[in-house]
Amino acid sequence: MAARVGVVVFPGTNCEHDVVWVVEQLGGDADLVWHSDTDLSAFDAVVVPGGFAHGDYLRTGAIARFSPVMGAVGAFAAGGGPVVGICNGFQVLTEAGLLPGALQKNAGLKFRCETVACRVATDRSSLTHGVAVGTELALPINHFEGNYTCDAETLARLHDLDQVVLRYVDNPNGSVDDIAGVCSEAGNVVGLMPHPERAAEAILGSADGAVLLRALLTRAAA
Repeated sequence: MAARVGVVVFPGTNCEHDVVWVVEQLGGDADLVWHSDTDLSAFDAVVVPGGFAHGDYLRTGAIARFSPVMGAVGAFAAGGGPVVGICNGFQVLTEAGLLPGALQKNAGLKFRCETVACRVATDRSSLTHGVAVGTELALPINHFEGNYTCDAETLARLHDLDQVVLRYVDNPNGSVDDIAGVCSEAGNVVGLMPHPERAAEAILGSADGAVLLRALLTRAAA
């Protein structure tokens, strides 16, 4: 049976249809979930996609974390369900306390929109399950606040518990330890700044994003 993915939509989200399209192209089923919904029981995985949740007017993800759906996302994650936050979705997950660290303005205060090389740092997350450590992927970024930061104690814990999921080969935004994505201690919740849904077929310049989303569907269907 195909994995069913819920794609959360906040006012200002703009990548939801990209995620739905790629999930369906890879053989999964996907449905949009409005931010006021509180029932995720029909889904095998949840994606919080990119965009500008609530306009990012206060602070990226700061308002979205209080949306009713985030209580359901937290419960889904606590039950072991795979949850992935992409770009703005990563910011929302850190604001909600589902992932450690925070995202701040890029080094040099420049918006970055380009394809970058990322290296898989662990195969224990729901997004990299079955993907060999060291695999390099060409993935697009599109952000102004993608500079991952955390204190020294948190960084040491990320290393000790193998929670760094992706690292930039050539750091584009100043992220500590070249971090492009991290996961929860259990590995089921993942946040990343690059957009795998925008690199799912060669016509887009890279099909490497499909590697990650296919891994998510495999884990969700298990």
